[in-house]
Amino acid sequence: MISPETRVQIRRYFYAEHWKIGTIAKQLGLHADTVRLAIEAERFHPAEQLRASILDPYLEFVRQTLDQYPQLRATRLHQMIGDRGYTGSVEQLRRAVARMRPKRTEAFLRLNTFPAEQAQADWASFGHVMVGRAKRPLSCFVITLSYSRALYLEFFFDQRMENFLRGHVHAFEYFCGAPRVILYDNLKSAVLERRGDHIHFNPNLLELAGHYHFVPRPCQVRAGNQKGRVERAIRYVRDSFWAGRTFTTLEECNRQALQWRDQVAHQRQWPSDHTRSVAHAWEEERPRLLSLPLHPFHTDCIVDVHSAKTIYVRFDLNDYSIPPEAVGRALTLAASGTEVRILNGAVEIARHRRSYDRQQSVLDPTHQDALLELKRKASHSTPGGRLAQAAPECEQLLDLAFQQGESAGSQTAQLLKLLDLHGAPALRRAVAEAIAGNTPRASTVAFLLRKQKPSAPPLAVDLSRHPSAQAVDVQPHDLEIYDELARNKKHDDSNE
Repeated sequence: MISPETRVQIRRYFYAEHWKIGTIAKQLGLHADTVRLAIEAERFHPAEQLRASILDPYLEFVRQTLDQYPQLRATRLHQMIGDRGYTGSVEQLRRAVARMRPKRTEAFLRLNTFPAEQAQADWASFGHVMVGRAKRPLSCFVITLSYSRALYLEFFFDQRMENFLRGHVHAFEYFCGAPRVILYDNLKSAVLERRGDHIHFNPNLLELAGHYHFVPRPCQVRAGNQKGRVERAIRYVRDSFWAGRTFTTLEECNRQALQWRDQVAHQRQWPSDHTRSVAHAWEEERPRLLSLPLHPFHTDCIVDVHSAKTIYVRFDLNDYSIPPEAVGRALTLAASGTEVRILNGAVEIARHRRSYDRQQSVLDPTHQDALLELKRKASHSTPGGRLAQAAPECEQLLDLAFQQGESAGSQTAQLLKLLDLHGAPALRRAVAEAIAGNTPRASTVAFLLRKQKPSAPPLAVDLSRHPSAQAVDVQPHDLEIYDELARNKKHDDSNE
């Protein structure tokens, strides 16, 4: 649709300046058909002359027959006019019947409902959005109270059953009650199968209805007019809220949606009385809603998970960490709209923020630290690990000894014996001294340890059990005799 000013400008370019249609369209950034419509180009083309048809003599008969029998098929009409001399094809007759068949517009009654009696619920699709590397379908759950037209809307990344139930629970919490009847289309979240008036409801929906004491009621097949109020509400959401809306996260989108609901949707005129708003009608309806139970209905998605080797379990395109002692066990995962909880039986062992990206590893650092601690304990249980824990300097000594051709296993065994004999502090000092002296061998460390070991004090001899030894008289000798012996030995060595 172009403005009157643009239309005047197009006509001036064409009739006064004699510009071509393509030039005008390019100059004004319009489609060529828009320019032709503005200058009424069709009046420059003479009307096509209608040619006579062999069907013309029979058209009045066909019209009268259709007025009396509007649903009569073209094939039967072809037989009837064939008996009257028509020799043309049935295709030509079909085109004429399509133009002449009377159009019947179905009439509907305006349905009035009591306050808190009925609500209507449905899904609405809003295309796809990118969340990181994941392409997610964006859907909106809409439920509207039939009397006041008060509505609740919430956007989700899919139309799974848990989100369908979650939308109901959040709506009931906002309405501060539940209606007595909720009308649905024949979507799988509500109706699994139907045969005539016999319906198999989704058992999850029946459990929800039993918890909040409302009656689920599907409308008739191909009778969308029966839930026209939620259909109009969805169209209102598309035109008034969604058009031109931008957001970066799902939380931001829902925040804007609820703000629009309170400031725009509920402030519009109430269809039954233009002097009142939807918010006023809702205030009248709210006290008559069914009271809510003490506890809300659980809407978490429950799945069985199992980790064979790593400390991660997979859910909805992403991996979530678990404690290392839970690896290999059968676990249960409970996912809400924002959190993922992992249970071992009835005990919660992990909790994470839910990710809607894909191929993400959501890690709790404590799980990784626990795994590393287990690895360290396993390493210390080996001879090399025990030696490295007590004396880290031994690692360098073993590397140097191995480079000089020594056996790493033999050197490790000898160092462990020295560790048991002398303790870790003395071993570390001796190893450091051996490395500094460029003699990286266990035998050098043993020598240094013996050297570091202080001499033992002289032991007192107890002679109480040997009386004869107490009577022995030991005569001391002059120490100069030993010096003389030493001098004589040096003299003999020099003569040789």
